Amino acid sequence: MSMAMQHDRPGMLAARAALLSVEGLRVGAGRFSAVDGVSFDIAPGEILALVGESGSGKTATGRAILGLLPPGLERQAGAIRLEGEDLARVPPARLRELRGGAIGMVFQEPMVSLNPAMTIGAQLGEALALHSSLGKEAQRAACIAMLKRVQITDPEGCLRAYPHEFSGGMRQRIMLAAVMLPKPRLLIADEPTTALDNLAQAEVLDLMVELAHENGTAVLLVTHNLGLVARYADRALVMQRGRVVEEGPARQVLSAPRHDYTRLLVSAMPQRLPRPPRPQGEVLLEARGLTVDYPGRSRLFRRLPGKRAVKGVDLEIRRGETVALVGGSGSGKTTLGRAMLRLVQPSGGQLLFRGKDVTAGSTGAARDFRLACQIVFQDPYSSLDPRQRVGEIVAEPLRHEAGMDAAARAARVAETFRAVGLPGMDRRFPHQLSGGQRQRVAIARAIVRRPALVVADEPVSALDMTVQKQILALVRQLQEERGFACLFISHDLGAVAEVADRVLVMQDGAIVEQGCRDAIFDAPRHPYTRALLDATPRLAP
Repeated sequence: MSMAMQHDRPGMLAARAALLSVEGLRVGAGRFSAVDGVSFDIAPGEILALVGESGSGKTATGRAILGLLPPGLERQAGAIRLEGEDLARVPPARLRELRGGAIGMVFQEPMVSLNPAMTIGAQLGEALALHSSLGKEAQRAACIAMLKRVQITDPEGCLRAYPHEFSGGMRQRIMLAAVMLPKPRLLIADEPTTALDNLAQAEVLDLMVELAHENGTAVLLVTHNLGLVARYADRALVMQRGRVVEEGPARQVLSAPRHDYTRLLVSAMPQRLPRPPRPQGEVLLEARGLTVDYPGRSRLFRRLPGKRAVKGVDLEIRRGETVALVGGSGSGKTTLGRAMLRLVQPSGGQLLFRGKDVTAGSTGAARDFRLACQIVFQDPYSSLDPRQRVGEIVAEPLRHEAGMDAAARAARVAETFRAVGLPGMDRRFPHQLSGGQRQRVAIARAIVRRPALVVADEPVSALDMTVQKQILALVRQLQEERGFACLFISHDLGAVAEVADRVLVMQDGAIVEQGCRDAIFDAPRHPYTRALLDATPRLAP
């Protein structure tokens, strides 16, 4: 489904007085400017998208409105007016009064912004207690009504629960409910769905837009995802290095970009290009009836029932091919990927590597299997040791390479760094690299032993579009050069379309559809596959 703009309202909105006016905003530290001379207006009910890569200044702009800049950054110049009141000049007590009441903010990671030590009911009631005159019973009723509104199935039980008891999508719905309860006049949504799968992303944003329209709330949507801009925004501002380089109606900015940087962002959107059929190689890794069970957890007076996360899956991966495993959060795809490497012990079924059973035990076949398979994790920052230089991290798998001395290891590491586009960076620590560079290091660590199989678990979900495009191109290039097979685990069908030969769709622990890439994208048979494709952000041709 094309995510072209679904409402044409710029003309109507232009005639309304601005709710928020930002004029000449500059944010920085000393001579450094994170935001340099940014100006824009938002009308009541309008959705304005602030677009750019990491480091473009879009998040600093949103936080400056609330006076929530991180330590070291400060507003150096400019005015921020909410209905004529300059937020940059009001006393702190007045700003606290406006935060959460007149201005709400949905953060990127709800698990960080929700207090893990407080129940959901206490956190929802906090905003109403501060910004309304409702009594306890009225507050509770309002919380239950809002939880129903955001499609929480058991709102009364939700009030007694804690954040860790919910999935990422549910936590983001709860966060949205907490922010929208006081009916703010302005909503700032800072990358509100980056960590969510496509279905949860579409559901959360549809709810956010619906609630905003009901209350006449203006929305500042901070994002790097142009597909979301195309679907939801009325206007778009494109930021690069702290400056606005292009602005206008969202459809016009995306369909006919004038600035080189905007054209670069648009061209970085995932594309499904024609690909010749790949010759079938030998079956490298095969799962037969693979199951994974998680035992139930103990509570004070009861034990929660266990869960079967993977339900009798059959899967083949052939030499040199890329098999994509797609599905929403909780579908079991990551558990299956880890079970295929025996990082999670299967509860049943068989795992065959080059025809030999490696399901259990510490036989020679299992050892060869472990050495021939590598994994690239979703978040490279948490999977790279911050105390080691990246050259040492990449060299570590070579400890098991028989007959390789220190000089040979150093030569292999240098060759691998050149292959991933990071020549001469082996002396740096992980914190000295950007997110894209860290992911390249994670890929280097995975390929340094020249493995037969690489499992890539959501390797680009946290990256900007331009960096994502570079990493996907790198994976394809390395695979062509080195011939390894790849199990590509992702909820992003746009990324899958760029790299996959075959696609398997997973729902509730089972494979519901599989086939070659073009068959899945052009003629999906299962309703779940069609729902995933419909929710995938893309630009109209």
